[in-house]
Amino acid sequence: MWPVRQPSASPNQPGPPFNAPAARRIRAALGMAPEHVAHGMRASYGLPYVTPDLVIAWERGLTSPSNPELTALAGVLWCSPGELIGRPRTLREHRTARGLAPEDVARAVGYELAAYLRMEESGQWRGTERQSAALAELLDLSLPDFVTVTGREDGLAELLRSAVSTRWQAYVRPVAKVVPLDRRLLEDALQRLHQDYQGRMVATLSWGTGSAANGAGDAGRDFLDRIVEHFWATVEGTP
Repeated sequence: MWPVRQPSASPNQPGPPFNAPAARRIRAALGMAPEHVAHGMRASYGLPYVTPDLVIAWERGLTSPSNPELTALAGVLWCSPGELIGRPRTLREHRTARGLAPEDVARAVGYELAAYLRMEESGQWRGTERQSAALAELLDLSLPDFVTVTGREDGLAELLRSAVSTRWQAYVRPVAKVVPLDRRLLEDALQRLHQDYQGRMVATLSWGTGSAANGAGDAGRDFLDRIVEHFWATVEGTP
């Protein structure tokens, strides 16, 4: 059971979610000015176009560095790339946060580089159970992270919406195929979610028409929109 808990050199590759406040804070702590950062990236990392204005634009969130730029920026600021990244969501973002090149991941999980890159581009992981375990260990992925980066979150959301709005018992096995949790833990989580959602719907019916009923209906829709988030919170809170 799964417990709950060098980047590509292509300049056109989309960058990871950049943590602009962290970059500004680290630079200030080092006593460096944007000019110093820009000079370091030009001199040490061969990025001649980096100017102080570009560094300032990154720090203000006006634009984000690409993968090579992020790696160079982290080097100049004496930190890991992960310290300059917001919460990763995609496979590429998690890889970049760990400071790994695509070939490093491909080799570790037993894939040809081209095949791995196709999965990274599509967001659909097709590895075996052994390869999935190797990927999770290499990138230090929690189960929620693994479900997200392998493109399974939308499918999980649909299953959970059906589970809470109909008979949850019928969805234990389908959900277990997506999230390899202990069956008892999964059953308890689905039952709690079902009770929570149905309680909201009963409140909607009992309040009748008017603003109160509309508010309860909105709460139910919001619950379904955030069903995956509620699921993980319920799993973590289940004894």
